[in-house]
Amino acid sequence: MSNLAYKIDILVIGGGQAGLSAGYHLRRLGLVGGRGYLVLDKSPQPGGAWQFRWPSLTMKTVNRVHDLPGMGFAEVLDPGQTEVRAAEAVPAYFRAYEKRFHLPVYRPVTVQMVCGRGDRLRVETDHETFSARGIINGTGTWDAPQIPYYPGRELFQGRQIHTHDYHVPGEFAGQRVVIVGAGISALQILDEVSQVADTIWVTRRPPEFRDTDFTPEDGRAAVARVEERVRQGLIPGSVVSVTGIPRSPAINAMDARGVLNRQPMFSEITPIGIRWPDGREEAVDVIIWATGFRSALDHLAPLQLREENGGIVMTGRLATQVQRDPRVHLVGYGPSASTIGANRAGAAAAQELVDHLGLAPAEPQ
Repeated sequence: MSNLAYKIDILVIGGGQAGLSAGYHLRRLGLVGGRGYLVLDKSPQPGGAWQFRWPSLTMKTVNRVHDLPGMGFAEVLDPGQTEVRAAEAVPAYFRAYEKRFHLPVYRPVTVQMVCGRGDRLRVETDHETFSARGIINGTGTWDAPQIPYYPGRELFQGRQIHTHDYHVPGEFAGQRVVIVGAGISALQILDEVSQVADTIWVTRRPPEFRDTDFTPEDGRAAVARVEERVRQGLIPGSVVSVTGIPRSPAINAMDARGVLNRQPMFSEITPIGIRWPDGREEAVDVIIWATGFRSALDHLAPLQLREENGGIVMTGRLATQVQRDPRVHLVGYGPSASTIGANRAGAAAAQELVDHLGLAPAEPQ
């Protein structure tokens, strides 16, 4: 591999909500796109992870997609068009956003490794190699699906998939399907699959349903709890585990159909099914692991940012700056792992990194 590296001040890794927000604010601070900063995106087109979501996920069923700074979602999609697929609507919005603000997004480029070289960071990709003074990482979680190990998992003769690879419920018609997980995605998949297949819903802990509306104050309190964890260097918990799940009409309908008959977690997987600690067994054809994702940060491993417990100590105004290496900001990690959180964190990370590096950009745009 050539030692030649293209020098740049700030690299933004990831072209989703977090990366676009950071890019917007870097531009507003006067950095010149392509030289002062560059956004690297591994996806073939705009849209971040949204372009890979299952077809039945519509704008009606997703959690709210908050507007990116400077341009509202309604400029691209009429709020009344709730049946439009999220995998189409959000990419269209991101594409229009990149064009409106002339964001320098380079794709498809996969960042393979980031390592420290003196006062600069060496960023190796499947194309060029870059030398950056600082990075804003916005790679999210979509590329890091998490499947817990249970004895016998490797011996199961049926099919196992993660939420990451779920497409349409019809492919499970007439089968017996176990759905593992208590998050929003697990419930959405359970709702769909239970209408065409025999389902068993399994979770480690009983899910917490909310009978009251989720208020802005509830959101701020949840984010604050996650922020407290990452400032201590603990692994961030999911926001849903803090907030609970609101009882939507869809969930009430599932309850009425008897679908929400939650079972405790099984202890092992047999070649033809699952087994609980008391010896009870069920034969199943498919296991769908709706067990969440971890932060996609493997490319940052050479920087040794993690503590012994696997967490990362975060600092800065909105907990985006890595304490071990202030040249690195993580947006979409911990408290900023939501569309609105990514927006606010993108602004904070851009300003703090520009200040830390002592950059002297042109007049703000």
